[in-house]
Amino acid sequence: MSSEPTILITGATAGFGQSTALRFARAGWRVVATGRRLERLESLKDELGDSCHILELDIRDRDRVMRTLGSLPRPFDCVDVLVNNAGLALGLEPAHDTDLENWEVMVDTNVKGLLYATRAVLPGMVSRNHGHVVNIGSIAATTPYPGGNVYGATKAFVHQFSRNLRADLLGTAVRVTNVEPGLAETEFAIVRFKGDAERAKAFYKGADPLTGDDIAEIVFWVATLPPHVNVNLMEIMPVSQAWGPPAIHRKS
Repeated sequence: MSSEPTILITGATAGFGQSTALRFARAGWRVVATGRRLERLESLKDELGDSCHILELDIRDRDRVMRTLGSLPRPFDCVDVLVNNAGLALGLEPAHDTDLENWEVMVDTNVKGLLYATRAVLPGMVSRNHGHVVNIGSIAATTPYPGGNVYGATKAFVHQFSRNLRADLLGTAVRVTNVEPGLAETEFAIVRFKGDAERAKAFYKGADPLTGDDIAEIVFWVATLPPHVNVNLMEIMPVSQAWGPPAIHRKS
């Protein structure tokens, strides 16, 4: 790793992505930050200066992702760490009542977008025999809940794709980590509830949830371990969260 390593973060305009950009920048890393909200990216660049390269980018746009992430300008072109953070949940309706478009957006973002970014950056890592792919998953990958249907399924994809990447990359020095947060207060709930801030606030009330800074610190830790160490999976919950007993519907 160079004295000024480079991290590329998708979905860097808020939440885990923004916190991760700030955490790595404080440690002297170059940051490539992507997102759809240009004004937020510009604010991030104003804060980080020349060490930050911003890209207004919809991660669902395969051609543009492949073109822009595969041809970054110097000195940002050798990506040491890719953080696949862009993702979202939409709605909590049961499968038989949901809006099909919500399902499609989640698949296009959480699955396809992650695939595009990985495929754009990974060949350079392999050719340099150095790099680290950090995928931001969710406990929803293995812990189902009512209304989690396709969101949980997309994160189950991230879980298994991360493991299969490790299998493909055996014999290289490229690392892969899947970070699976539980309850975390970011803009996640506001997006899920289509901008209903009051409903989002109630979702976290009294829970002392994880924060973006908590996850950023974890990403920084796994990325800066000795290069022979690979953390395959980290599942993180706030102390206030745990698993419940199996749900049983009983006839009245």
